[in-house]
This record gives sequence, C-alpha cells and structure tokens, in this order.
Amino acid sequence: MEISLSGHQIWTAVAVSLATGLYVVKRYYAGGVCRSRASLEGKVVIVTGANCGIGREAAQDFARRGGRVILACRDQSRGEAAMEDIRRATGNNNVIYMHLNLASFKSIRKFTQEIITNEKSVDILVNNAGLACDRKLTEDGLEMIMGVNHFGHFLLTNLLLPKIKESASSRIVNVASSVYAFVKSINFDDIQNEKNFNNFNVYSQSKLANILFTRSLAKKLKDTHVTVNALHPGAVRTEIWRGVNILKYFWARLVIYPIAFIFFKSSYEGAQTTIHLAVSEEVERITGQYFVDCQIKKLQDHALDEEAGNKLWDISEELTGLK
Repeated sequence: MEISLSGHQIWTAVAVSLATGLYVVKRYYAGGVCRSRASLEGKVVIVTGANCGIGREAAQDFARRGGRVILACRDQSRGEAAMEDIRRATGNNNVIYMHLNLASFKSIRKFTQEIITNEKSVDILVNNAGLACDRKLTEDGLEMIMGVNHFGHFLLTNLLLPKIKESASSRIVNVASSVYAFVKSINFDDIQNEKNFNNFNVYSQSKLANILFTRSLAKKLKDTHVTVNALHPGAVRTEIWRGVNILKYFWARLVIYPIAFIFFKSSYEGAQTTIHLAVSEEVERITGQYFVDCQIKKLQDHALDEEAGNKLWDISEELTGLK
C-alpha cells in the first residue's frame, strides 16, 4: 500500500517530531522535584541573591509556605521589586528585602548584626548568591569570584551561627555546582588567582570551596541540631554569567542562548533541590552531603579531602578576619 503525503503534511510531521523530541530532552534535563508540603509558618528564612533566578524561585516557594522570608541582595531596586512581586504572588506580606553585599565584609557584618538584633531566629539559611566574571577585586581586596562565592558566604554563615543554633531545628543550604569536578584542588598557592586567571577555572574552584566548606562545617556542627548540605542545581538559565565579557558579543549569544533554552533548566526547575534541602522531612537529619536532583550524589575524591577542607577553613578565617 502506497501512501502519498503533501509537502505541508511532511513539514507538519517534521515539526511535530522535532517538538516532541525537544520536549523529551527538556523533561530529561529538568531533574527532580521537591514534593514536600511542609509549612514554614513561624520560621525565618534568609536567601542570598534572591532577587532573580533560582534564589527568587526558592524565596517565592518559602513565602507560599508561610515563612518570614528575607531577601538578602546587593541591588536595592531589584531586591525591593522582587519583594513586591513575591508578596503579590503569594499573599505573604512577611517578605522583606535587606541589603547585603557579599563583596564587602563591612556589609556582611552590618547585615548579620541586624539579623541577630531584630530576628527571633534563623531557621533556614540558603547561601545561593554567586557570580562569574572577569578578574576584579572585592571591597576588601579579594579576587571577586572566590570573594563572593566562598569567602563572603563563609563569613556570613559563621557570624549567623549563634542565631542559627538558637532554633529548635535549623538548616544551612549551600548552592554549589558540578563544575567542582573540573578542578582537582583549590589553588592555595595563588588563592587570589593573580596568575593565569581563567574565570571558569576560578568559578570551578569556588564551587569546590562551597563543598569543602559544607563538609567542614557539618563536622563542626555534628553535636548540634543544625544540618548543612550542598547541592548542584543543574545547568540553569540564570544571570550568573552576565559579567563574562564573551557574552557581550552577538555571535556568542547567538550560539549559547539557543543551547541554553533547549538543554538548561528553568529557574523553577533549578530551584527544586534547594527547596528540597530547606524544607523536606526526608533530609531532616542528613548533613554534610551533596545533592543533585533532590538525591544524594557521590562526590569525587578531591571534594572529600579533609586536609584541604581544614586548610581552606584556616585561610578563610584569616582572610575574612573571623579568626
């Protein structure tokens, strides 16, 4: 039996097949979903970098659960706009913006002092903010990527620990990345990355630092009711690479953006593991672990190096003035 198709029918079949294929691909890369319905009534949640991307999605979810959500952001106009949007979307007016510049130790200390003075507790701290950029320095003279992604969150977390420990059960969630696997160690001999700077390499080191910090902190908190875990959100369409020069070129955007649209997660999808670690009953007593798509993922050996973790901790104490 011979079937004859018109050109229109052929192109329709091709379009349907392509659309179906793209849908299947996107579903595959979408990853896990947080299915917990836990309430956050009466709980205080801090999310750094909550004005956009997965931080904003997570903050909006926490607001829907009834929590007091603090959007800790550097940009006041964007932070306040996110606050208003989340209030309207959730009906929760207990969502506030507070200024926090993770590239400034002065700003971090001011923020934490206000939290300690004015908040009854800190039940969940989500260290979400991050950036990748060309080489520049923080207010305190540290290389910017490591300064914000690791050192800023290191100081913030440690200064908030007394308040975090006051809660009956509290959680710290560190947003890392699977790119930690692209480097085999922290470059301790050039922690400021002054030689042969490569933003992807430094970003990868900062994500390795997030994991080493998580594991070291979990050990220090083992006799408390505070848990701390790290996660890889997946490849997500966010603004994190906006500071990289190559994206200023039209040809680069022409190549990268379509790939990101097809294969990368949306902010909603990327926020799911963060939300899972913050609220799910399943992980209530789990600490010091690394999660991908809401599941524990085995780390490569160099991310399990306790000596490297201890060395990073000592250097971080010194450079942040915590010691």
